[in-house]
Amino acid sequence: MRSTSFRLAVVGMALTLFVGVSACSSDDSSASATSDESTTTEQARSGTDSAALEPSGSGCAAVPASGAGSFAGMAQDPAATAASNNPALSTLVAAVKAAGLVDTLNGAGPFTIFAPANTAFEKIPTDTLNGVLADQATLTKILTLHVISGSKMSSADLEKAGTATTVEGEELTFGTDGGALTVNGANAVCMDVPTANATVHIIDSVLMPQA
Repeated sequence: MRSTSFRLAVVGMALTLFVGVSACSSDDSSASATSDESTTTEQARSGTDSAALEPSGSGCAAVPASGAGSFAGMAQDPAATAASNNPALSTLVAAVKAAGLVDTLNGAGPFTIFAPANTAFEKIPTDTLNGVLADQATLTKILTLHVISGSKMSSADLEKAGTATTVEGEELTFGTDGGALTVNGANAVCMDVPTANATVHIIDSVLMPQA
């Protein structure tokens, strides 16, 4: 499956305007109702408000405390750029570049992304990993298994949902282990990391497609 097949449509929102009895009260109530409607619709579309997220997990200590790769810095950038600034995700970034998915993951989103830490890739034999990195179709299939399109889902959202379908087309199953999110058995070592267009959960294993 080529990366060009994953063009993500931007979801539009319709805003309902309310007209009151008097001109003054109509202006005030319409503005308030429209704002409330927009906020409610956006949260329903995107999952938990990313501004309210608090990253947590044993692996969060590997994230820089300041600079572009810190939690505050990552929140300002789209997913691929945010990951490229984080040294704990350097192998993932190399894989995303090899698959030609940088522009996709920097797109409008919103996304929920399961980002394997460098240590996750270290579990894969070097020869196998190098072979996958050289095979764009296989690499793209693996990486898109780590992405849910259309929402920014927190760890609580995922645990409540139980399952979700990825861009790759397969379904992931979510649970908990010691209070931490699990994704198809992989452990989230740093959950609920916000970026400008996604919520990222750093995991300790690379997810592999069933077929």
